[in-house]
Amino acid sequence: MRRLRRTKIVATLGPASGNPEMIGRLFEAGADTFRINMSHSSHDRMRELVAAIRAVEKHHNRPIGILVDLQGPKLRVSTFADGPVMLDNGATFTFDADATPGDARRVHLPHPEIFAGIKAGDRLLLDDGKIRLTVTESDRQRIATRVEVGGKLSDRKGVSLPDTLIPFSALTPKDRSDLDAALDAGIDWIGLSFVQRPDDIAEAKKITRGRAAVMAKIEKPAAVNRLDEIMEATDAIMVARGDLGVEMPLEKVPGIQKQLTRAARRAGKPVVVATQMLESMITSPVPTRAEVSDVATAIFDGADAIMLSAESAAGQFPVEAVSTMNRIAEEVESEEGYRAIMEAQHAEPEATGADAIAAAARQIADTLDLSAIICWTFSGSTALRVGRERPRAPIVAISPNIAAGRKLSVAWGVHCIVAEDAKDQDDMIERACRLAFRDAFAKAGRRVIIVAGLPLGTPGATNMLRIAFVGAEAGGD
Repeated sequence: MRRLRRTKIVATLGPASGNPEMIGRLFEAGADTFRINMSHSSHDRMRELVAAIRAVEKHHNRPIGILVDLQGPKLRVSTFADGPVMLDNGATFTFDADATPGDARRVHLPHPEIFAGIKAGDRLLLDDGKIRLTVTESDRQRIATRVEVGGKLSDRKGVSLPDTLIPFSALTPKDRSDLDAALDAGIDWIGLSFVQRPDDIAEAKKITRGRAAVMAKIEKPAAVNRLDEIMEATDAIMVARGDLGVEMPLEKVPGIQKQLTRAARRAGKPVVVATQMLESMITSPVPTRAEVSDVATAIFDGADAIMLSAESAAGQFPVEAVSTMNRIAEEVESEEGYRAIMEAQHAEPEATGADAIAAAARQIADTLDLSAIICWTFSGSTALRVGRERPRAPIVAISPNIAAGRKLSVAWGVHCIVAEDAKDQDDMIERACRLAFRDAFAKAGRRVIIVAGLPLGTPGATNMLRIAFVGAEAGGD
């Protein structure tokens, strides 16, 4: 099944989309990767979803990626003795280590790590940012605050600390258990929530040991401030606009989205834009005009993938949401302005052999109007480097490694075919042409360019370019 777009679609599974038939329909509508949110999934349910996705993958004979999104540390206030309380603007409100139920003046905060990290002047946000406080003084047992924007506060509402680097791991005990179960199930990507520092990614990678790639969710100001270090450590990033819009002023989020997208493109690592992209389609069969423009903006920026959350997980119209996103991507990518933007934002190749080869492949393909760039790749890195160039020609990745094909399901423009490794150069050229013909990327008599590493089967050794004609015999099998 060939997609007619380069931007990939990630669809979250949930109550509205968790049965095998619906997963098949979502894939046919355009989903390339499926997300399982461990905030709402048990290990048994996760395994059921993985099995259903793999059945769809086998039926369509095309690699499908699975992203397991870890919950991450959830910070919440404790309970109140007499139900919800009202915090008035200008009032003083205290958080403390006393487990006694709270009142209108204080509440228990069951997170000693917050007391260890917070300082006077830091902001403290409650209930998705609806209530805003400023810390006036703090110690290991007590945090005094001034209410800047008040409101009703009830039991176990969430706490956000945009100015505070909290001394805890991004992996909670629940996350570690979920991560072990996900790795055992053979998933492809791990979404790491509330990343603050590159050490968080290193901790996750120490556990995964290459069995899954790590996608850092950028949703805290601390992560934005250390973006270069995080980008170097991670395999991909997600622009998690939900929590990012709580911890930072909403008006800053669009600019940060562009900053993150450009940084990922420069690094040649996939970037997924997420949260509320087609939010109204939870209850409506059509999106708002503003939502269409939002999706289009992410595509014009060159995002590798765009993501549906509640729209496909719990909405009334999950298939329509995916097909709508698919149509938007196809239309945007057919615009003349899209190609001009891709070229204007083109990053200079890094000083490596693989990047030089990838840049040369793009230039040759554009100059000679070649039908496709075909990458023989074991790890997927060759296809990622070519994708970084955002070429006009389609990218076809041929790999004997289905795990690489699944990981490439979030990579811009890459159509992956799983096939046995080539025996020699002649076999590599012949099969590349035949498979490009079979999947309608090249017609007989047209030329393609082939990128590979020699000797064959050596990961990370991209060092060869070859232009080849697709002969009439390519359609013989």
